[in-house]
Formats: sequence, C-alpha cells, structure tokens
Amino acid sequence: MKSKLLFLPTLSIIVVTFVSAQGQKPDEKNRQAIYDLVNQYSLARERKDTILLKSILTPDIDQLVSSGEWRNGIKVAVQGMLRSSESNSGSRKITVDKVKFLNQGSAIADARYEIQNPDGSVRKMWSAFIVVYSGERWKISAIRNMLPAQP
Repeated sequence: MKSKLLFLPTLSIIVVTFVSAQGQKPDEKNRQAIYDLVNQYSLARERKDTILLKSILTPDIDQLVSSGEWRNGIKVAVQGMLRSSESNSGSRKITVDKVKFLNQGSAIADARYEIQNPDGSVRKMWSAFIVVYSGERWKISAIRNMLPAQP
C-alpha cells in the first residue's frame, strides 16, 4: 500500500511536467536557429555547395517547385536545386517573414523568395520550409515554392 502512495505523487509530477512542456512557447534560440537554417540554404544554393545542402536537408526531403515538379529524396532534391540554380542564373534572396512552431520538434518558416534575373526583372515567389529538429540541430524536411497568381 505504501508503494502505491509514493507512485501517485510521482505520476502527478510527470503528468504536470509533460502538460507544462507541451504548452511552452519555443524559445528565441530555436527561432533564430531556423532563420539561420534558411540563410544557410540560401547560401548553399548561391554557392552550389552540395556538402552544405546535404548537411541541412533530411534524407527524405521533398520539394514542390513553382513549375509543379516534385523532388523526392535528398539525391533528387539536390540535383534539382543545382539544375535550377544553373538554369535560373540570377541572385536569390530568401527572407523569412515568420516561423510557426507546430510542436517543439517541428516548425514552418514562411519566406519571401525573390530571384533577380539577369535582365533586371524580379521573380517574386513564396516559400514554405517545413523544418524538424534532428540530431541536435534543425534541418529542412520539405520545401514548397509558390508563384502567386497574378490578378
């Protein structure tokens, strides 16, 4: 009987701790790490740095680009990113507008994505980065690029 009495307070502490952790807001350190992750992605694309790309993407990444092409898996995604950087030569700028945490291990980073074309025109798009906390760091698990419809 005594062991049951000790078990109940311990269980109560575990439940309260779990519920409290679920309600915590992610700290600014994680938010900044996600901003930095998207900046690393942009830098890797600009430099065509496959080593950096592979270090910040999950193995099962999937990407939907504005043309409607799906890129599934890290090998196909990286090849497509390099091909896209070659065929769309111009400077890229990705600016994160907001980060929404889904839980403590996943978030969505919404960003403006602009490509300055060689002729001076600017292609304005949106990107959503789905990121997960994996192996002691944030990584990109999915990317959705959208070209807004013209009114």
